[in-house]
Amino acid sequence: MNQESTLREEIARIGKSLFERGYATGTAGNISARLDDGWLITPTDACLGDLDPARIAKVSTSGEWVAGDKPSKTLALHRSVYDHQPDMHAVVHTHSTHLVALTLAGVWREDDVLPPITPYYVMKVGHVPLIAYRRPGDPQVAERVRELAGSVRGVLLDRLGPVVWHRSLREASAMLEELEETARLVLMMQAQGKPVEPLSADQIDELRTTFGARW
Repeated sequence: MNQESTLREEIARIGKSLFERGYATGTAGNISARLDDGWLITPTDACLGDLDPARIAKVSTSGEWVAGDKPSKTLALHRSVYDHQPDMHAVVHTHSTHLVALTLAGVWREDDVLPPITPYYVMKVGHVPLIAYRRPGDPQVAERVRELAGSVRGVLLDRLGPVVWHRSLREASAMLEELEETARLVLMMQAQGKPVEPLSADQIDELRTTFGARW
């Protein structure tokens, strides 16, 4: 199986897994992967839980739609990562419930939407800034992601959910899951009226020293 066929199958598998476990709903969200001659991206208005690998859109390096169904309208957002971060090979965007709820309830800080409350959030996710609301597909969002792509591995779009990128589809998917679960924990604690204490500076330094955490 060649690179393109393998990635088509992997996008469909990861999309189905995210959908079945509630990280994606309806036809919201999209997944893309870098190819040697362009990108694969889920079609516009496709359900991540029911993707046909053969119908996933292929776009050339010049941005031309060359195969599959019509590409997602967020293609420019994905390209803003790929065009400026050559070591990034996958982008995942969902409208995950707890992360969207977090934008409605109020994020921790605009430059860090969640406090570093668990070691795996620090190690696997890192800093995630908030991007102010713009309509889906707005080019200003893609431009802002382009500006941030070299310093973080994910952003949270106000009212629209997370966009994360990584070296592989597996790593991007795992990062998105860690991000959504951390938001769920924070909202649970807030609902119970309990304070959410971040890890201390010393504890974060230990994660940097021991595991090379980027924080």
